[in-house]
Amino acid sequence: MPLAPEIAEMLAAAKAANLPPMHTMDPVEVRAANRVALIDNPIPIAAVENRHIPGPESEIPVRIYTPNGEGPFPLVMYYHGGGFVICDLDSHDSLCRSLCAKIGAVVVSVDYRLAPEAKFPAAPKDCYAATCWSVDNASDLNADSSRLCLAGDSAGGNLAAAVALMARDQGGPVARHQLLIYPVTDKNFKTESYRVNGEDYFLTTKTMEWFWDHYLQNEEQSNDPLASPLRAELSNLPSATVLTAEFDPLRDEGIAFADALADAGVEVEHKLFEGMIHGFVSMGGVSDQTEVAIDYLSERARAYLA
Repeated sequence: MPLAPEIAEMLAAAKAANLPPMHTMDPVEVRAANRVALIDNPIPIAAVENRHIPGPESEIPVRIYTPNGEGPFPLVMYYHGGGFVICDLDSHDSLCRSLCAKIGAVVVSVDYRLAPEAKFPAAPKDCYAATCWSVDNASDLNADSSRLCLAGDSAGGNLAAAVALMARDQGGPVARHQLLIYPVTDKNFKTESYRVNGEDYFLTTKTMEWFWDHYLQNEEQSNDPLASPLRAELSNLPSATVLTAEFDPLRDEGIAFADALADAGVEVEHKLFEGMIHGFVSMGGVSDQTEVAIDYLSERARAYLA
């Protein structure tokens, strides 16, 4: 399928703006340029609370979203994307509100430490610690820890998969499901989707190389299953939904991860969104496929968290 017209129009406008490529900038500059303001008319839910919880080396900021209705509600841990280098609670606020309302779950969004100030494995350690804290304090959050879902987009999808591996191997919280939205699963730039989608579609090969260079301490760490979950032994993990986008350089590693989960005996469903690019699930107002994707993810989560 060709690139969706509304996405092509957005990309053309971005190209006309002639902004410097992300990989030529300093991470602090990129964060400042990408900082988003919270929307004036947010999706209505019962409550939103910012808190700081204990972490492995410092406190971890989290944002807790509570849906309307009577609990206890399912518990969704959300780890934001941004290449392990950029983005924060605000950048993913709208998406987390949508998931909270449509799943009918308490969503805990985790503001894990970013690279290069805190390199791997700081991010998965923070996400795992936040997950353990949320499960331990579920009753105070009006949540049911037995109905746990691990969710994230892009780098956050990588972290959701890493938390699932850590929980399995360390006897930690047992999740029912994983929502992996165009996840980073392997440090490998030689896939077909990198070859055909590595330029001109928002996320580029050079930007991904920039992210990985900031994230890892050395090349050897790319073999660590918590950095490249596709290289892990994947049996005995929670069921999963893997969403990919046709014009995304990460498309093939997402598909490969879904296939590897299935080969390991994990119940998994993969859905490819044709005509879409990386990041489209957070592009509300650009394409109607954003809401279609959020509805799909929410339906999948509800089915496993009922």
